[in-house]
Amino acid sequence: MSATFLHTCIRVQDLEASIKFYTEAFGYEESRRKDFPDHKFTLVYLTLPGETIELELTYNYDHGPYDLGDGYGHIAIRVDDLEKTHKLHAEKGYEVTELKGLPGSEPKYYFVKDPDGYKIEVMR
Repeated sequence: MSATFLHTCIRVQDLEASIKFYTEAFGYEESRRKDFPDHKFTLVYLTLPGETIELELTYNYDHGPYDLGDGYGHIAIRVDDLEKTHKLHAEKGYEVTELKGLPGSEPKYYFVKDPDGYKIEVMR
């Protein structure tokens, strides 16, 4: 069997706020959009430059905040300069953790939350 990872989907309450977050925080670009007004939802696909895996933002019209539950963990994004990106995210007012490392190791990651509270692990 041959398989290819295509995308991951998250449901968002404010589509424009989520697009702004992912484009400003990580450089995602909108690759395509599908509107289904008769069914009251829109799909927006974002990609990082040079990547093929997409982040799908699903916006269900007139839906309130989503309950993220306790099953969701995070998505992970690697950056070139962890400290610089951490500082940038903090300056933009995003909810970020301190730099962290696994027990006994140097800091190699932190977490930032998007407008809906989804955690993104930012790694070096």
